[in-house]
Amino acid sequence: MTQFTAYTTDTAPEAARPIFEGVKGAFGFVPNLQSYMAESPELLAGYTALWDLFSKTTLTAHEQQVVYLTSNYENECRYCMAGHTTLAKMQKMEAAVIEALRAGKPLPDAKLEALHHFTTLVVRNRGQVADANVDAFINAGFTRRNVLEVVLGVATKVMSNYTNHIVHTPLDDFMKGNEWTKPTGNAS
Repeated sequence: MTQFTAYTTDTAPEAARPIFEGVKGAFGFVPNLQSYMAESPELLAGYTALWDLFSKTTLTAHEQQVVYLTSNYENECRYCMAGHTTLAKMQKMEAAVIEALRAGKPLPDAKLEALHHFTTLVVRNRGQVADANVDAFINAGFTRRNVLEVVLGVATKVMSNYTNHIVHTPLDDFMKGNEWTKPTGNAS
């Protein structure tokens, strides 16, 4: 099995070092995901840029976490599910919403459930979402802009979820207590 390197600020490729400084400014440290992404400074830069752009969308912080957690669930990413569970709790997202997202169950909030359902369709169908589903999402209180912002969030998670699958990223200490494995037998 190919082993990937978890880089530090001192050992990272030169092009990754300034990105690490920005990541440390945002998180206080360099998470394991970014330490592995540094193998390709371009991947690290792309992921960081998409993360920053998604945070500026018109979706609320909780809605952004719904997109991220839904993508993590569908892509079966243990690392990102643990990380975003932690972030959602830090944002004071309702525990029932977080637990439903982690279990692949419908959300107790109708608008967030519409976002969860739409994001699920985008991920599962690789963007091939029926017009009726787009209309239902908009009729639930979202906008055409939000439709495309979901695509941005899903794209951000593709980069991190796939990287984690390939390099087997270990959880960071801050994720302790939020470990996750996709439930079996779920018809979500």
